[in-house]
Amino acid sequence: MPAEDLRTTEVDLGGLVNVLATHLYSTPLVALRELVQNAHDSHTRRLLEDPDGGHRPLIRVRADAGRRTVGIEDTGAGLTEPEIHAYLATVGTGYTRMLRDLTGNQELIGAFGLGFLSAFSVADEVTVTTTSHREPRLGHRYRSFGGEQYSVEQVPARPTPGTVVELALKTEHAHLADEDALREVLGRYCVLLPIPVFVGDDDQPVNAVPVPWRQVVDGDQHAARMRFAGAFGRRFEPLTAFPVQPAEGGSDAVGLLWVQDGGTYGSSDNRDLAVYLRGMLLAEDARDLLPSWAGFIGGVVESSRLTPTASREDLQRDEHYRALQQALADAVVEGLYETARLRPAVWRRILARHGQDLLGAALCDDRLFTLLADDVPVPTSQGDLTAGALRAAGGGAVHVALGSGGGFEEMLYRAMQVPIARGDRYAVLPFLRRYAALRDCRIVELGSESGNRELFRDPERPLPAEEAAWLAGALTDPGEQLVPARFDPPGLPLVLVPDREAELKARIEDDQADARIPSAALRLARAFTARSGGEVKARLYLNLACPAVQDLLTAYRGGHTGSATAAGLLRSLKVIMAAASAGSATGDLGGALAGIGTAVSALAAAVPAGLPAVPDSPGSLGGPGNLGGPGSLGGSGSLGGPDGRG
Repeated sequence: MPAEDLRTTEVDLGGLVNVLATHLYSTPLVALRELVQNAHDSHTRRLLEDPDGGHRPLIRVRADAGRRTVGIEDTGAGLTEPEIHAYLATVGTGYTRMLRDLTGNQELIGAFGLGFLSAFSVADEVTVTTTSHREPRLGHRYRSFGGEQYSVEQVPARPTPGTVVELALKTEHAHLADEDALREVLGRYCVLLPIPVFVGDDDQPVNAVPVPWRQVVDGDQHAARMRFAGAFGRRFEPLTAFPVQPAEGGSDAVGLLWVQDGGTYGSSDNRDLAVYLRGMLLAEDARDLLPSWAGFIGGVVESSRLTPTASREDLQRDEHYRALQQALADAVVEGLYETARLRPAVWRRILARHGQDLLGAALCDDRLFTLLADDVPVPTSQGDLTAGALRAAGGGAVHVALGSGGGFEEMLYRAMQVPIARGDRYAVLPFLRRYAALRDCRIVELGSESGNRELFRDPERPLPAEEAAWLAGALTDPGEQLVPARFDPPGLPLVLVPDREAELKARIEDDQADARIPSAALRLARAFTARSGGEVKARLYLNLACPAVQDLLTAYRGGHTGSATAAGLLRSLKVIMAAASAGSATGDLGGALAGIGTAVSALAAAVPAGLPAVPDSPGSLGGPGNLGGPGSLGGSGSLGGPDGRG
């Protein structure tokens, strides 16, 4: 392009100041951070330019609620009048950045020359009174309304070199002129600054908390870490704390992580990480630096390599960011190992408090799985048990229920004192599958066809097709499949077990599924359930080892008319059991109850007058004998009379 065609870009300074001062920062509190940071850099600059000057660095922040002002005072390098014009009043130009480039000093915080503009996000008027250490007998005052225009005048020099920035607060930010509020905010922003920061006339700086990774601690190092974590943690009591250390060839970050006492469950996310750049808070909620599975971790780290965004409220996702992510994941794993080895009582408390989260964490990191496989609690029908205890109680097998509503298949195992893991809970099923592979033991998934085969064994002899068809017609409803089997206890005639894959398929294909489930997850779920036809909603396992069922079959084979009544009684029993198992009515519960009444009336009415009462029977429908014996459907005094045929 010819040079004569080039034009200079025009800048609307008022609009730019408004954008930078009002919209660059997410909260007006950032103005305090930026101005304290500038004061810190002024001290660092003075130490670099006048190392033998012997000045005592300090920063003091004062508030005057009556005047609605906040002042930030430092004893740093100060500014000459040319520096006011060149750096204070020029957007994007910063002496700090230039000085760091020249000296390589990594204690200097500023980078963009924008921080001073944050003052105009909270103040109508900003006044800067300064004396440079290079010109200790001269003083200058900068004053600006809104940041677009300013004035500079000469004033008497300050008693010592340094600067005071005074903010005449906007009405909506008058609450900042409260020294108690300033102590709380600055105590967090400045906790790692090496220069003391005072509020008002306080004798004690807000950043007087000992930083355990910066100093040699006399006595118990862990106790020092816990004191810092307890002072810094905002929401939860720390259970234990462990260090973050630089990784060779990776992150330079140092700091502290701790396990929080706040309860977590599965997808709950209480990650709480603050990141400091050269001692000043940069990101208060940098949770994405922590592993996604570490919802129970809080912490503080500081680094000189991380690159801030222009607002200095977030971090650029570069190689240093990714290196810190890996370093923090390693620190969490190593810290948990250290806790398990050195502090068993604390480790037990962590397992009890965060067991559900740790189940998921174990699946995300092989090192964690090795640590947690035999320790982490698993929710079961008998309370929380470790996988090892679950395996031992299950006779060498781990039993896990796939559904959320229990089931009579679970009831059977409970009757045998076998605990059932809650497979519907977060991460339980994949954790136990991996545990079973690691420990080379069987896993019985109740509700699946393969799992049910473990419980409902094949009969000794196949049931004739005619009898199976009659039983299916007498006992099953649409969507149910009759499965002749043998199972314990023998006194239980039948069990209705829902097909868990069919249940899942129905939920996935529900018209509302698109609204409830993210599209990617929905596609995966539908691919999984596509293999299931969904026609069989439940399987009715008929216990051929049950004496009552044998009685029923004997009566049917003998043509006993009471067999239909007995089958109806069993059908009613099925519906009632299914309703009790599901926790709500399934099937025609009212009809089932009426059917029991009808069957009992029929059985009672069939006993001829004068015959002795039939004793109670623990084992069958017909009394002490069976359907074909005395006092039963098939014998003397039965529904059909002496010949058993009505």
